[in-house]
Amino acid sequence: MIIGIEAQRIFRKNKHGMDYVVLQEIKELQQIDTENEYYVFVKPGEDRCVESTKNVHIIELACPSYPLWEQWALPRAAKKYGVEILHCTSNTAPIWCDIPLVLTLHDIIFLEPRDKQNHSLYQNMGWLYRRLDVPRILNKCRRIITVSNFEMENIISKLGIPRERMAMIYNGYNNWFKPIEETSDVTKKYISDEGYFFFLGNTDPKKNTERTLVAYSKYLQQSDVKRKLLMADLDAEYLNGIIQRNHIEIIKEHILMPGYIVNSDLPYIYNGAFAFLYTSLRESFGIPLLEAMACGTPVITSNTSSMPEIAGHDAILVNPESSDEIAEMMLQLESDEDLYRKQKALGLERAKLFSWRKTAEQLLALYQEVDQEK
Repeated sequence: MIIGIEAQRIFRKNKHGMDYVVLQEIKELQQIDTENEYYVFVKPGEDRCVESTKNVHIIELACPSYPLWEQWALPRAAKKYGVEILHCTSNTAPIWCDIPLVLTLHDIIFLEPRDKQNHSLYQNMGWLYRRLDVPRILNKCRRIITVSNFEMENIISKLGIPRERMAMIYNGYNNWFKPIEETSDVTKKYISDEGYFFFLGNTDPKKNTERTLVAYSKYLQQSDVKRKLLMADLDAEYLNGIIQRNHIEIIKEHILMPGYIVNSDLPYIYNGAFAFLYTSLRESFGIPLLEAMACGTPVITSNTSSMPEIAGHDAILVNPESSDEIAEMMLQLESDEDLYRKQKALGLERAKLFSWRKTAEQLLALYQEVDQEK
């Protein structure tokens, strides 16, 4: 087979969830498949995180914008290199493309009711592009991959996709997420205290940042320990708005926001944390859940969408719309040593069910299935 993989953004320095997923899939495919030919299409960037091998060719395509790159440069290049199956990995695909398509549709949040308070231009433009693109490509896709049973049922019920055209392939996590005894050499770059709460909230309303910070203020009012809260990548003005609206000035002296945390430092950050807060309103999978659990860090997560499926039903699951419930579990983890030990052990065991190798093996089997149907 000659397989094309769209990986437009993997060379950018500050990667996000979908970038890491396709990057790990490519690296695993390089190891397990030496028979088929791959062309991986990327946009030039400063982080050359994957190199060509004998049968996996990294093709850089320069184009000024995401839509032009995907709609014009990508299909032209795929045709030039004789691609027989084109896998688009980040929710969207070229509308005019006569090559059999496989699409990874991580979620359909962009088709669901939207929080009008999101003022991020980047997120708003992405939302609009997906709303315009996805309805036009679904019927052209030979397979639509998604990343949890929750999301698969959601897509089938809301978009009417025939079940036989759907595939569910779980994400994995990198094997450097594991228990680490000495973490301070790395964590001190971000926070001087040990045993902090760690939260990856941002301005996206689904991340539930406001309620989580309100919960943290309630925790501080009741805790004798008063652990610090480490957050990543949150705009200071956005944070100040939350503080003012909710009158939670108490959190100011306890919260640290160092900005973007590089992925290679995250294993140390998870290990140095007392607990990880993953209190989103909605997730299609939740790779950070796996990363924290694989490090043996207890997780407080939500009882909605895919999170119980990934964390397991014995995990600490809370109603993300209840700041009282989130705060209560933060306090309970702090006061109940037996619960804390059980959650560490549960996470370590649960994480063993997932790996990027399993992801890549299932992906290769899907390519073979699509090829046989041509």
